[in-house]
Amino acid sequence: MEDFFARVENRAHAWPPNRKDLHWLIIPGEDFARTHLYEPYRELAEKPGLYAVHPEWMHVTLLHLGPQDSASAEEIDQLVAEVAKRAAGTAPFELALSRPDVGTVAIESKGYPGAPHRALAEMTWQATHAVVGDRWPRIPSATASYPHLSHAYAGAEGHLADRGTLKVVLSDLPGEPVTLPVATLSLVAEWHDRREIKWDVLAEVSLGGSRP
Repeated sequence: MEDFFARVENRAHAWPPNRKDLHWLIIPGEDFARTHLYEPYRELAEKPGLYAVHPEWMHVTLLHLGPQDSASAEEIDQLVAEVAKRAAGTAPFELALSRPDVGTVAIESKGYPGAPHRALAEMTWQATHAVVGDRWPRIPSATASYPHLSHAYAGAEGHLADRGTLKVVLSDLPGEPVTLPVATLSLVAEWHDRREIKWDVLAEVSLGGSRP
């Protein structure tokens, strides 16, 4: 497998280690993630060459914005208010997460349906643009946005993670598709250390008037 962290460090809009970037995330919650997403596939996620995503850091990304220090506190407050205003008219929904797939840079579960996820990504992007204009690029692009949750990332020794071998391991593991309720969006300051992705939660916004 290929090094996920090298990819994000070297792309056109690079995300270097330990830089806190603003993100909008769907966070399943540690207990849900541990029971349904972490423990069933732990043997797979901890294979050589991979860095397992621990339950407290499991997430579905909606939008990667810019560096936290490139926005003022007032702008972040405005951004949250803009998203909250739009989210009030968006109904909560359920995201079905598949059993994991072995990708080129990560072990990930795909989500369905994609349309509500794309609508939230578009909504958070429009709210962002209303506050900061063209300051930050849209990551991922509108055409590349799809719901997924990563169980492990390939690191600097990703060459040790043979995809064929991992698929054999996965085929022998128990675990079912799971349904993730989506009622809350989280604005976080997120960073990576070339092993894990972590964050500080800055704000939570409820969908359709539900409580975060």
